[in-house]
Amino acid sequence: MLPLETEGLVTESSKAGFKLMPVILDDMRSDEVLVEMKYSGICHTDIVGASGGYDYILDFPAALGHEGAGFIRAVGADVQNPALKVGSAVILSFTHCGNCGNCSAGHPACCDNFEILNCGAKRLDGSVTGRLADGRRLVGQFFGQSSFLKHSIVSQHSVVPCPYPEDLALYSALGCGFQTGAGTVLNSLRPSAGNSVVVFGVGTVGMSAIMGAKYLGVRQIIAVDVAESKLELARELGATHVLNSRKVADMVKEIRDICPGGVRFAIECAGIDVLMEQMLDCVCCGGIAAVVGVPKPDFVLKVDPMRLLHENKTLKGICQGDSVADKFIPEMMEMHRSGSFPLEKLCKFYDVEDYEQVLRDISEGKVLKAILKW
Repeated sequence: MLPLETEGLVTESSKAGFKLMPVILDDMRSDEVLVEMKYSGICHTDIVGASGGYDYILDFPAALGHEGAGFIRAVGADVQNPALKVGSAVILSFTHCGNCGNCSAGHPACCDNFEILNCGAKRLDGSVTGRLADGRRLVGQFFGQSSFLKHSIVSQHSVVPCPYPEDLALYSALGCGFQTGAGTVLNSLRPSAGNSVVVFGVGTVGMSAIMGAKYLGVRQIIAVDVAESKLELARELGATHVLNSRKVADMVKEIRDICPGGVRFAIECAGIDVLMEQMLDCVCCGGIAAVVGVPKPDFVLKVDPMRLLHENKTLKGICQGDSVADKFIPEMMEMHRSGSFPLEKLCKFYDVEDYEQVLRDISEGKVLKAILKW
């Protein structure tokens, strides 16, 4: 089957954007699978990668994309999950090494090799899976999968079986954005019904965090954004209060007026520096401020350790929602099927050839979760 001629959205150099072009795959290992992509979600992290945000570890040319879904076309002899068979419908998520202390302890999102395997888009030995038609080496395992390829050689750790192929399009984006937002609430923070939560930025990640909080019956859920349309949808999906940060003079005061003493949990999902700086002021004594959004590469968050000590506050970074993908993605599918996770209200589909229009719609805030159809 290899070498295999296919195509993909390729970023030829840092800040070069995307270009649909021919790709040749020619190196599949025994612990990998070949997936024919049917759907690829576009995540903020992909845009960050193409814009130079991972230049410290990501080489070019590169195929990005890390929210994929499709069908297995080949399975390596050493793939451990017997459910991964030729023809199986699958959802793709982040990868991990499977051997370090955190992986062995059941925390793959904290894998010691997370950055090189996911953001670096290569195997641990530095090898890649393919090349461009002109012979240039292509970095093609972004988050273990590079879902911006029509066919991709994928790490076995990135692959989650999908028992509902009829809904594969909706479930294609569960691998990152939805998983991260919902997982932050359901896996990491785990607020009780009597708690309060503020979510800064209600894109894909923030909206799924709100849905997760509603699922747990959280008493007060505050959504903060600059787009009225997003705030309206956030209220529909579970927010009890909405705040437009462009219309609020003092965000901390406004939140503390809603929740005297401060909220128990603050989740920053937009990667906006000023919001990250305000989070700790919004939470109560004993509260937790969670950094989930991807900030600008040069941003440094300054924290007063004395305030953390005296006010007993916690600042926490959460990657991939502290999820074990092959366990949590099936949970999200069942949440959707029970009506608790209405993905159909968040997703819009485009043909892959229309990727330039997709990027414009994303930048103009016209779409919450864009999904490409191959």
